[in-house]
Parts: sequence; structure tokens; C-alpha cells
Amino acid sequence: MASKSEKFSTAEYAVMLLVTITVFVLCICLGSVTVPVSDVFRNIWGSVTGKAASPEDVSRAIIVSVRLPRVLCVSFTGAALSLCGAAMQGILRNPLADGSTLGVSSGASLGAVLAIAFGAQIPWFSGAGTMLMAMLFAFLSLIVILSLARKLDHSLSTNTIILTGIVFSMFINSIISLVIAFAGDRVKTITFWTMGSLANTVYSNALTLLIALFICGIMILSKARELNAFAIGEDNARSVGVDVKRVKLILLIAVSALIGICVSIGGTIGFVGLVTPHMTRMIVGPNHKKLLPASMFFGAVFLMLADLLSRTLLSPVELPVGVVTSFIGAIMFIYIFCKTRKVQ
Repeated sequence: MASKSEKFSTAEYAVMLLVTITVFVLCICLGSVTVPVSDVFRNIWGSVTGKAASPEDVSRAIIVSVRLPRVLCVSFTGAALSLCGAAMQGILRNPLADGSTLGVSSGASLGAVLAIAFGAQIPWFSGAGTMLMAMLFAFLSLIVILSLARKLDHSLSTNTIILTGIVFSMFINSIISLVIAFAGDRVKTITFWTMGSLANTVYSNALTLLIALFICGIMILSKARELNAFAIGEDNARSVGVDVKRVKLILLIAVSALIGICVSIGGTIGFVGLVTPHMTRMIVGPNHKKLLPASMFFGAVFLMLADLLSRTLLSPVELPVGVVTSFIGAIMFIYIFCKTRKVQ
């Protein structure tokens, strides 16, 4: 798939889009009840055109009301988390950087847990309180982690950033446990939510994710050239005309907003931003003009397959998708960490 040109060709985009659509349809078809592909398209078209379903056709409710909004949310979340991971790895020049490994997801989780536990709401906008708290805490967490890491090691080495993020995550998780202890009847909701699941998502969630991915995605994708400059060091980036502080601020705001929105809707889904950008980099190379858009496609595919596995592995019991991604991500984390140590 990789070519010598700086950007993907139309054919390469078409291949990635075809793979994503194929996996998307597959995830709608498969589950506790298998639905033929023809029925999927027929029911979606019938719902769009307003054609009434026949009384004996029970598949439309499964497809249109349950699986379609869920798979849409899963694909958008996977694309968003993967894009954030690729951007963070580019900013920090660190292959182990990710919302989960740096503690940003934990910070977003704390904000969302506080909103759920204390019933923070905004009138006329359901879920906005949780979303805003998650976004705010994600951004603050990233600032705190980078500030602490710089205090400990001015060079911001890989090990210092990762260890700071891990310690920060442990601290945040202890606060989350304390909040859960006093959450009363909301304990079950919060506990299941912290495992990461998109099981009960609806079309409004998908629309929110799509809008956030569109706005923040444009902000991140537009800085691909600057991220390429960061790869050779911040001083070199400044020498070629990059406003380092401004670019970093824009990217950190966009990343924090996307992670916060994803966490507020689907809970803590770890390691997507670590695994998929790394796999994508091995396929398309380190050029961010290719890496960032490709990470979105691969992230969507990865999380859709992980969600499918969570639904079918122990059927009829359903695993939280965050459990599946954390299992895969933990193995990948060890592999990448060992590989990085050998290079150093």
C-alpha cells in the first residue's frame, strides 16, 4: 500500500475505504443472530425510504435499532482514538505515546465519573455534562503529565513520560475508586462504563462522534507537515518555520477533545491509539501525511473487529470491548517497549 509519493493515491484510498466498508457490513451481519448481507442492505434501505417492515421481519429492529448505531459509534471511536494516538506519538516523538499509556484516558474517565456520580447535566443537551467534564479533565491531565515529566527530565525522554503517565493513571484510578465507593446506586453503571463499552449507543452518539471527528480531525490532519518536522526535533522544526508552541497547543486541544468525547460516550477503551498507529506505521511508513489518514481507517477496522470479538467470543455473554482492546494492547505494549529498548 505504501508508495514513494507523499500522499495516498485515489486507488489507495479506495482500497482502504473498501476494506473498512467490508468490515463494517460484516460486523452488522454477525452477532448472537446472524443476518444475511442482502437483508442488511434491504432493511437499511427500507428504513431510509420509510418502507414499513413486514410483521414477520424481525431483523430490521436488530439491524437498524441496535447494530447499525453501535457499529457506527465503534468505527468513529476507533478512527478518533487511533488518530489521537498517531498525533501524540508525533508530538512527543514517542512510539509508546497514547491516551491510555499517558494517562489522558484516565483523566477523561475521572471527569466523566464525577459527572455521572454527581449528576452533572446541561439543560436541553443530554450527556453534555459528562462530555464536557471528560474533555476538560483529559486536557488538564495531559498538561499535568507533560509538566511533571519535564520537571523530572527536561529532555522529556520516552521512559520518563511513560512512567509519569503510568503513575498518574494509578493516582487517578485510586480517585475513581474513591468516587465509586460513595456513588451509591450509580456504582454498577460507573463500573461497567469504566470497562469500555459501546453496547447501548444510539444515532445521536454517532452524530456527536462524527462531528467531533470531522472538526478535530481536520485540525490534526492539517498539521501533518508540522508533525513531520517534529520527527527531527523541535529545534529543527523551528528552523524550518514551524511555530512549535502554537502547533502543540492546537494538537493537544484537538486530541484532548476527541479523547474526552470518546470516553464520555464509550467509557475507557484503552490501547487503540497505541496499537493501530504502530501497525499502520509499519505498513505506510512514518510520513504523517499518510500515517494520519491511514490510522483512521485502520483504527476503525481494528475496533470494529474487537467489538465483534467481544460480542461473539462468549456468546450469549458479551464482553466489554475495552477488555478485548486492553488484552491485545498489553501484549503490543510489551512488544513495542522491548523493541524500543533494543533500538536504544
